[in-house]
Amino acid sequence: MRDSWRHFVAEFIGMFGFVFVGGAAIMLAKDTASPSGLLEIALAHGLMMAVMISALMRISGHINPAVTIGFLVTRRIEPMMAAVYIIAQVMGSIVASYFLKWTFPFTLFEATHGAGQSLALQVSGGQGFALEAVATFFLVLTVFGTAVDPKAPRIGGLAIGFVIAADILAIGPLTGGSMNPARSFGPAVASGFFEAQLLYWAAPIVGGIVAAVLYDYLFIRRDVEPVDHGVLTPAATTRERPRKEKGELRADG
Repeated sequence: MRDSWRHFVAEFIGMFGFVFVGGAAIMLAKDTASPSGLLEIALAHGLMMAVMISALMRISGHINPAVTIGFLVTRRIEPMMAAVYIIAQVMGSIVASYFLKWTFPFTLFEATHGAGQSLALQVSGGQGFALEAVATFFLVLTVFGTAVDPKAPRIGGLAIGFVIAADILAIGPLTGGSMNPARSFGPAVASGFFEAQLLYWAAPIVGGIVAAVLYDYLFIRRDVEPVDHGVLTPAATTRERPRKEKGELRADG
């Protein structure tokens, strides 16, 4: 039970920090009408996620229902613990959104719908779904490639923060660049603006599952690969003739 609470609190704090910093950046960019507003928003989300994952990854560090469901589908987390994670993520987002509503000018909160996401007028539901699914695919693929794979480079949450910032720069003006169902749901609850919530849940989950399954079953090495798939030896010179010995490719001098 104590272990469940540790995971719950870690996921709650991580999501709270992510929504608070990202939401504050969105509202301040709206207030100042800065021409670099999109860059500021992308960096705020990316940097905060990188910090939160690096600080909490020893305990949990999902901070996204799409990531948790990717872990669940690939049997890297028990269903009950996955439920604990997702409840904590959703609650962290809701509490952070109400905290922003309480601390920021209401006009800013109202103008940005609580710093939530919505589709641009020129983007259809199908286009928005595809954009969010692809962006989340890259995010979850990065999670598996840098945090799950036993041979992954140990760089904390840096790469994950980078891909979030890059995704927001790419699709932020069109869909808000959510990639995270809980990130969109909290502001919706606090503002009462629930536009496209089904899309913001379904698209990240679909993209995350595809990335998780692909990486888990195709890229993660579980067994020793055959000799002809392993490390290549230098090409034999005219005085060296390769031969197989004890299951390896060798060269005699």
